Amino acid sequence: MTRHVDVAIIGAGSAGLYALGQVKHLTDNYLLIDGGELGTTCARVGCMPSKVMIQIAEDFHRRSIFDREGIEGKDALTLNIPDAMEHVQDLRDTFVDRTLSHSTDNMDQTHLLTANVRFIDSSTLITEDGETIRAKKIIIATGSSPLIPQAWSPFLDHILTTDDIFELEELPGKMAIIGLGVIGIEIGQALSRMGVEITGIDQSDIIAGIDDDAINKTAIEILSKEFPLWLGHGAEMSLLDNNQLQITAGDRDVIVDKVLVCIGRKPNLGSLDLDKTNLKLGDNGIPEFDPVTMQTSNPDIFIAGDCTGSRALLHEAGFEGRVAGFNAMHDSITRFKQKTPLAITFSDPNIVAVGAQLSELDPETTAIGEIQLAPVGRALIMGKNRGLIRIYADKSTGNIQGASMICVKGENLAHLLCWSIEMGLTVHDLLKMPFYHPVIEEALQAALYDLRSKVDTIDCDYPVELQPLGN
Repeated sequence: MTRHVDVAIIGAGSAGLYALGQVKHLTDNYLLIDGGELGTTCARVGCMPSKVMIQIAEDFHRRSIFDREGIEGKDALTLNIPDAMEHVQDLRDTFVDRTLSHSTDNMDQTHLLTANVRFIDSSTLITEDGETIRAKKIIIATGSSPLIPQAWSPFLDHILTTDDIFELEELPGKMAIIGLGVIGIEIGQALSRMGVEITGIDQSDIIAGIDDDAINKTAIEILSKEFPLWLGHGAEMSLLDNNQLQITAGDRDVIVDKVLVCIGRKPNLGSLDLDKTNLKLGDNGIPEFDPVTMQTSNPDIFIAGDCTGSRALLHEAGFEGRVAGFNAMHDSITRFKQKTPLAITFSDPNIVAVGAQLSELDPETTAIGEIQLAPVGRALIMGKNRGLIRIYADKSTGNIQGASMICVKGENLAHLLCWSIEMGLTVHDLLKMPFYHPVIEEALQAALYDLRSKVDTIDCDYPVELQPLGN
């Protein structure tokens, strides 16, 4: 039996669902295909359950400043781990149910195929049961999975990833976090605050993907006060007689009960038999594609989301899915402007990267404004006056180009700067904006004043904050 459709979307994750939103506006002859658990990576094992765990950890950690605020009884506070993990799972299930109720739960067998498929040629897919699907257009949106090196296969019983960490009912006493990117830093700090003895390890000297050396140094200083960060050496594992693992990195070692591996994710492409298509594949096995059209070397095949191997973030998957879905339904391919880059690590303090990063800018034409969080009134009141904000602008025009920071409420400041870059605003434009007192945004204002002193100013007879009404 062969099914004929206008569009086949492989993958019902975020990118696939966003693509579907575009496709079904123009045809009812489509098929969404997914053989795994439905509900998206974000809701099931990513963004949402991790933020629940982080919130629990932050709330419990708040007791560390009760003494200075005159709040007594902190030593009587305890964290019931099974109840905490049950809360993580309950909210996770809520987010998954919401995703399903707005998407695949409403689809019939004509439009949803719960099966794994592979290519048998560039326009034909086949299921494990032998059903074939011929599609005029195909969108690959198969997502990604945690990466575990083959050499660590003997230790799988002791290894956790984000696919299973949120399923635990109890937490190990001692853990190593291998890989201190965004996920490793977020979950490592949360587990440490929940009472797990954590050791963080990364072969790089950079954490959370930070591009700015000053921000990276500040982040390491702040976070290493909560749990040790072993940087600059890869990790090696060995199993001890007592069924614990010994983790060695350089000249240091630690004995742990479990290891959380966060060294990256791999695109879910291996089972698709892409070699049966005429797609041009890169050295990494990922189809070559145009990032502003999501079209591959085959004009009838598109790709979107984590499986592209590029920016594995939900809002990027949404953008790519929409672009792929739109272009799959139109004969004339449209190029769409990419969003200003935005990345947030939900550590405490937040670590943020917005727009162009420092390594991408010419130091001769770039001005940098900065502010330490230590004296910022609102941050001091909150007991969170740690961190650094750095904003980059073109020296001659004052146009904001990018920023990096580690600071409280960085997730909010990041959006203000991202929107400003998207709108082409200058440091002068931003300083004309109103700033309330006392708010964290005053830290941003102070960094902007520092930045303004380093760019070519516009000659005028009135302060930059004032805007004359004219005659």
